[in-house]
Formats: sequence, structure tokens, C-alpha cells
Amino acid sequence: MTLSFDPETLELPFHHFIAGERVAAEGALEMRRPSDGMAYGGCPVADASLVDRAVQAGREALKSSGWADARPRERLNAMYRWADLIDQEAPALARLEAFCSTRPVVQLAEGDIAVTAEQIRFFAEFADKEGSVVAPTSTDSFGMTLSEPYGVIGAITPWNFPISMAGWKLGPALAAGNAVVLKPSEITPFSTLLMAELAVKAGIPAGLINIVLGDGPTTGNAITGHPDIAKVSFTGSTAAGSAIMANIARTGIKPMTLELGGKSPQVVFADADLELAAAAISRGILANAGQVCVAGSRLIVAEEVADALSEAIARHMARIEPGLTWDENTQYSPIISERQLGRIDEIVKRAASLGAECVVGGRRMDVEGYFYEPTLLRGVDGNSPAVTEEIFGPVLTLQTFREEEEALALADHPTYGLAAGLFTRDLSRAMRVMKRLQAGTIWVNRYGRSRDHILPTGGYKSSGIGKDLGREAYLANRKYKSVLIDIEGNNS
Repeated sequence: MTLSFDPETLELPFHHFIAGERVAAEGALEMRRPSDGMAYGGCPVADASLVDRAVQAGREALKSSGWADARPRERLNAMYRWADLIDQEAPALARLEAFCSTRPVVQLAEGDIAVTAEQIRFFAEFADKEGSVVAPTSTDSFGMTLSEPYGVIGAITPWNFPISMAGWKLGPALAAGNAVVLKPSEITPFSTLLMAELAVKAGIPAGLINIVLGDGPTTGNAITGHPDIAKVSFTGSTAAGSAIMANIARTGIKPMTLELGGKSPQVVFADADLELAAAAISRGILANAGQVCVAGSRLIVAEEVADALSEAIARHMARIEPGLTWDENTQYSPIISERQLGRIDEIVKRAASLGAECVVGGRRMDVEGYFYEPTLLRGVDGNSPAVTEEIFGPVLTLQTFREEEEALALADHPTYGLAAGLFTRDLSRAMRVMKRLQAGTIWVNRYGRSRDHILPTGGYKSSGIGKDLGREAYLANRKYKSVLIDIEGNNS
């Protein structure tokens, strides 16, 4: 079956989804396809009253369904059925997302959607395997730690990996016994809406997943500041994460998980396998055209191998061909918007004005849509915005070092600490440097996540608080109380 499609024939869901029902709404925010720049509709904006309706639907669903108190295996089975439906509807989900996002349709069907179904099954398994813990106390007392769901979780997902990020939020929250009110990005909401409908079809009680469309200032603030939202989970920029923290502080106190921006280094020592490194580094900056929080955007390489590695990476970049996201032969993504395309080009030009050499790329592609050439900047000044700022585009900077300490100093970004790559054949060096790199995820002789969902992800510094994925993500959707029982009837 071909995955390619005509975007003009696709039926799009311009509505909210509350209590298992589609809620009609008028479009307010202009939406454009990044593949060709065409305007095609307007995204509705949920106001505070509609967000409250969604929150109350979540509360009612928890109460009426008994989801939190049901046998854990029942939650597991329902989530397994949901994952099966996601697999079955992969072509439909892929087309909805490829239409409006930067993700090529074949990468969605074979990658993002399949991985999302896997992760939902992964989190479902925690439902009947994580429980209370008996604490070591004196023999005349019995101590334990009980865990409980929070209630209604507020979730906000970014535009760059819509269905993947929805899975990150919904999977652990539902497995842990919660309801969710989720706002997808106003740029890429469609696949998330279908994902929520599939959950109800799978037998997950209506109202446990509520999707409200809208922007950050109106809808996002209403979610994060709602008094009945017990916890917030957000993936996006550091600036938006800071705004969410401020809004929560103004309206109350609640826990939050924030996976934010990054400016991740890829450190290459002279003994590394340069062909392996070049391929991994290229994938680390070209995947989704660099529009990835963990994009490996800063190459820090031993001086003696910098020329050879630079040439190898340039060869990988030169092979890239742009294409429409709804064409199954496309591998390289467009930039999400005209505004972001202009920002990328401005940062590259500023780097060049400060003396950087553009080894390859450095321009907007001369094609329809928002495409930017894969770009390698060498000789960048350490204060250049190309080095200091999260570009969110296919731009890789190259800096060189002579000694290990210098490499570590260059790798240590003053703001971000989301991920880092390390390439060396020396196991002792790998262990030593890995411990000193200031990042929440370290990849050695590779760059990028595997399908080992047990490994959590999250950042140091301003790259975030808490963890997504792994056992940690499930536990973050439970709250804990300590219990001490006096067996002998005394409280000494």
C-alpha cells in the first residue's frame, strides 16, 4: 500500500475532543503547510471555560469509571488494545501528521507511530508491576510507602513530533491511573485527535483523554493555571517552560515535568571511527532538519582529525534532497514556518559575519516550501549565536580542541544540558568523559535514542526538570504517602 497522498483530498479534524465527543469550534489561528507554504485552515482556540469543561470531564470520568481503582491488569489490557489500534491506523495517523508537520509520511508510518505504540505497551506494563513499598522499621511497627494517581494531568506537546510527544504524556499518565487534558501544538494537532478517538474505541473510558486545541497564552495558560490540574507535563522551548513555571507559581503550587531546549555537543576524539562518527553526527543534526530538542548541533573535534571529519560530514550533507512530506520517497524535512526559516538564515549570516567558514550549505533551498540547506559552519566564534543559541534547524557548528580538558570546557554550555554525544575507541576515556559531561543523556559512539524505552530522557540546567520515558516517567505520574502502623498499640 502506498503512503503517498494528495493533501487536497484529506479530511482534517478541526475540533476539540472532550468526554469522548467531538466539540465543534471555529478556526482562529492561520495554519500553513511547511512543505509548500499553503494556507489551509484555522486552528480553534479553547478559552478558559472550555478548558474547565475538559478538566471537569476528566474528573467525572475518573469518578464514574473507577479507572484509578480498577484492577491494574484492566488498565494494561485497555492500553494494549489502544496500542494495537494505533498500529492498525498507522497510515491514517501518518497522513494526518505529514499533512501539516515537518515529518515525512514514511518516517511516521515506519518510525514515530510504531514507536509510540510500543511505548504505550511499555508504560501499560507498569500498571500491574509497580506498587507500594514496605519500609524497614522496628519490629513493633509496620511502615510502607503508598503511591496514588494525581488525578487530572495537564499536558502540552510541541509541533515537531506530535504523535510521539502525545504518547510520552498519555502513556505513563493513563497507566498510572490518571486522566489527561492535553493541548497539542496549534500547528500540528490532527494526529493527536485521532489518537484520542482510538483510545475510546479501545475501551479506555471516555473523558480520560481530553484534547483541547489552542495557543499558549490562552489555552496553555488556562491548563497550567487551572486549580484542578494536579500536575503539568510540558515539552517545548526553555522560554515557554519558564513561562509555564511562572504561571503555575501565580496560581498555586503543583509538580511539573519539563523537557526543554538543548544545544547538544558531539565530542569526537582522534581515535574515533571517523566514518561511523560522520554518519551518526550527520543523522544527529539532519533528522527532522535539526528541529529536535536533542539535535547534536555543536561538533567539538580533535584538531588532528577535524579536516577528515569535516569532509566526511559535508559528503553526507551534500546527498540531501528536499521533498514534500506527503511523498513516501521524501527523507528530508522542511522547516516548520517562514518565520523560523528566516531566523535560521539570520543566525547563519551573523556567524559568517563573525568569521565562520560555511563548508557546505548556508542558504534557503530554491524550492517551494520552507527548506534550508544542511549547513556546516567551521571556525565559529565561541560567542556566535550559532554556538550559543538553540537554532532548531540543520546547522552544525565545528570547534576544535587539543586536550581533553579543552574538549570538556567547550562541551559545557552555560544554559543547556539536554544531551551529548561522545566518539572514541578508548573505553577508559569514554567512562571518564561521560561522567563529566553535563547532560541528562549521553550517547557513546552513536547519536540518538534507541527503542529501549526503559532509558529515561530529560535535561540538566535550563534543559528541564524531571524525566520522560523509562520507569521514572511512570513514577512521576504517581504521588506518595508514608504510612506507619503501630502493631503493639503504643506510639513510642
